[in-house]
Parts: sequence; structure tokens; C-alpha cells
Amino acid sequence: MPPRTVVIGVDSSTQSTKAAVIDAVTGELLAVGRAPHVVTGEGGARESDPEVWWRALCDAVASGLKESGLSASSVTGVAVAGQQHGLVVLDRSGRPLRPALLWNDTRSAPQAAALTGALGGPEAWVARTGTVPVASMTASKWQWLRENDPANAEAAAAVRLPHDFLTERLAGTAATDPGDASGTCWYATGTRAYDPELLGLLELDEALLPPVADTGATRIGSLTATAAEALGLPAGIAVAAGTGDNMSAAVGLGLGGAGLLDHPVLSLGTSGTVFAASRARPASTALSGFAAADGTYLPLACTLNCTLAVDKVATLLGLHRDDAAPGGEAVLLPFLDGERTPDLPTSSGLLTGLRHDTTPQQLLGAAYEGAAFTVLRALDELSRACGLDPADPVVAARPLRLIGGGAQGRTWVETVRRLSGRPLIVPGSGELVARGAAALAASAAGGGDPVAVAARWSAGAEDAELPPVERDTESWERIGSVLDRAAEPLLGG
Repeated sequence: MPPRTVVIGVDSSTQSTKAAVIDAVTGELLAVGRAPHVVTGEGGARESDPEVWWRALCDAVASGLKESGLSASSVTGVAVAGQQHGLVVLDRSGRPLRPALLWNDTRSAPQAAALTGALGGPEAWVARTGTVPVASMTASKWQWLRENDPANAEAAAAVRLPHDFLTERLAGTAATDPGDASGTCWYATGTRAYDPELLGLLELDEALLPPVADTGATRIGSLTATAAEALGLPAGIAVAAGTGDNMSAAVGLGLGGAGLLDHPVLSLGTSGTVFAASRARPASTALSGFAAADGTYLPLACTLNCTLAVDKVATLLGLHRDDAAPGGEAVLLPFLDGERTPDLPTSSGLLTGLRHDTTPQQLLGAAYEGAAFTVLRALDELSRACGLDPADPVVAARPLRLIGGGAQGRTWVETVRRLSGRPLIVPGSGELVARGAAALAASAAGGGDPVAVAARWSAGAEDAELPPVERDTESWERIGSVLDRAAEPLLGG
């Protein structure tokens, strides 16, 4: 029997790093190493030290390899998928000048609004980048840095996204990919290059940015001796360009040009996202019109408040997260950290519809409903961005793939099922972001198209398929009515 070859896919998220050791031929998940991150900040601030990400990556890889029981010599490639949009500024030696501004840092909301107006409004941005600046986007954060920390903005010798920073540490080569680059608002999805006019508007020198590889699977270099020693891996193995976490999850699901197109996915994690891989270039002010890691597109809507917000409500009520009941007349919009979709960066949570007979379990159920509603509401616009008619019964009946930590929770699944009225598929393959990164690594090591690789790996997985239930239109309309009427006067939009 020939020796087993493996690849390592790294998921560097907001809260932690996971390193999945995956058989490069069969896709079997052999082990997952984990290490935590530290997020700091109060109010709208959310920051992390990028050096913590690097140490976590080293620890997670070492832990995963040890758990697998395999020799380091069996590893042939590595790739990183990282949290999108974060702003990392480096000095000439490649060290961070300050903590990174994370995607969910909302302090740059004023800068996002100013940038939107400076180019002529939302439609002008969508035409260039596919996306309207909001506080989450890297361009908004760069503007905030220039205005609030000008010394470090001036001193920056390099500007990176979180996954770019880690990939550069691995290969010693500056690189990004079209997927993660498309979340900056200085990359043009139409020309697939940095936009000179936008860089001028931001007073950002293109020389500070990493070159954009053709895809997230492009081999941008080899593991350096220094990185190999830190990770306990062989020097010289393939390092892929990597991508953003949402793009990597799409690859892990087999979504893309060599797999499924125009099939919606709902991810329930720290953030809630709904996305699909499509050949149609998105052009909607209601969505982020991202590029995918494989050369297709990834229209996406994202909410800031998902599983963490609901868990916070459960803690406040002293309940287990699954000790919930449908909300009844209560409506709870759990916008605890501002909100991105809808664009209400300074919003706070809102509770209304209380009665004498309202129970704590109903209040928790209302939090689930409010969080699920805001991301499910974007499904129709997602279909339009893919060139589909959401009113077409065939489109409306297309299964919704449910992923992320929330997909393992009974109440999350049933809430999404009830509010959407759609059939659900809960994929049997776990660690989809890390799995997608592993497919990118396998491709960089000579394994072929990454989406085809991931689809082959997951062919034997046992997906859970749930038939549709009657849609709870009463709850849907009640939540929508509260959100539409309360947005400006009560939510601090």
C-alpha cells in the first residue's frame, strides 16, 4: 500500500484557528487541531493581534498532525481561509504595526457613508466592485485608520487581509486571491484587478497591496524553512493563495464552475450569511457581489448578529440555547453589535410585543426568529443576482444548504425550516471552511480543480435532507413589519 498523502486546510476565523488534516485522495477528515484567538474592544471596536493568529495557526497545525498520528512527511500542501475584510498593516519587516481591525468593527460606519457619496452613490460602487461600502469593508477601515491613527497609516509598508498575512508567513511571498480581494472595495470584480481610481480616492498606494493570484488554488510558493520549523512541516510543500472564509466554504461544499451553481447556502455562525456560486456577475446594492475562489462569483448577504447574539439572549434569560419556543407575539431584533444587513451600524437590539403570558422560552425563540429572518430575507435578492426569478416555483423549491455551527443546533434548524418553508440539506461533511482550504491546497499540489476535488471528497458523505414544512407567514410578516417601521427611529440606523 502506498504511503498516505495529506493536505492541511486552515480556517482562521474570528474566534479561533482550526487546522484540518485531510487525506488528499479520499477527502477523509483525519484530525482537526484547534487554538483560540483573542478579540478585544468595547462599543463598536473589534480588534485582534495578527501575531496571535500566527501562533494559533502553528499550534493548531501541530495539534492536528499529532492527533492524526501521521508523519509530517506525508503533508504535501497547505492553504489558509481567513475571516474576510480585516485590515492588517505591517512594517517593513512584516510585523504588525497595530492590532488588526476586524470585519465586525463598526467604528468605520461614517467613513463608509462618506466613501459611498464620494463616488456618486451605491450604484457607482456596485458597478465597480460589486459591493457598496459598509463599516465591515476594508476600504472603510483604511479610511478610519487614516483619520484616527494617521501615524500607523503613514508608516504602513504593507496592507493585508487576515488570510494574506498568514499566507505570506507561510510562503514568504505576498499574495491574495480574487475572492478575498473582492471584499476590500478597492478591487474591481469586472476587470479582476485593483481599481486605480478607487485606490486614488482612498490615497492607498497599490505597491502596499499583495499581487492577486488567478484563483485561491494557485500555488504562490512553497513553505519556507522558517515557517516549516514553526509548524513542524516539511519545507518546500505547496502553499496555495488561499481565500476568504465564505469563499472557502463554497469550495468545501462543491459550489463553483466545476460543481453546483446557483444553489443557495445559509451559514449560521458568529455572522449569518446567505450565498451561492454563480457565473452571473452580481449587481445589487442589497448584496455583496464577491468573486469566488475558482473564477466564478459569490453573491452574498451577511448579518453581524447570529449565533453569538442568540446565545447572549439565552444567557440573559438563564436558559439553555435549545430551551426555546416560537416567539408568539414577541419580536426581538438581536442587533447587539450594530448590523450590516440591513445597514444599521449603530443599531442596538429591539424587543416589542410583550404580553403578560409571554414566557422566557418565547423570548429566546423570538431571538432565533429575528436573527434568522434578517438573513433569510436576502434569499430573493440572491436569486435575482444569480439571474433567477425567485417567484419561479422551481427556484423557490430549491433546497437551502444549512452550514455553520448553528446547523448543528435543533432550534436553529427548525426556526430556519419554519420561516423559509424550504427543504433543507445539512451537509454530512464537517469543517467546510477548512475542507475548502484543504481542497485549495490539494489543487496547488497538483490535484486538479479545487471544486471538483471537494465534490469528489464529499460524494460519500451522508447529508441530512429535511422536507419543507408550511411556512410561518404570520411570524415572517410580523417581524418584517417591526423591522421596516423601527429601523430609523428606534434602531439607531
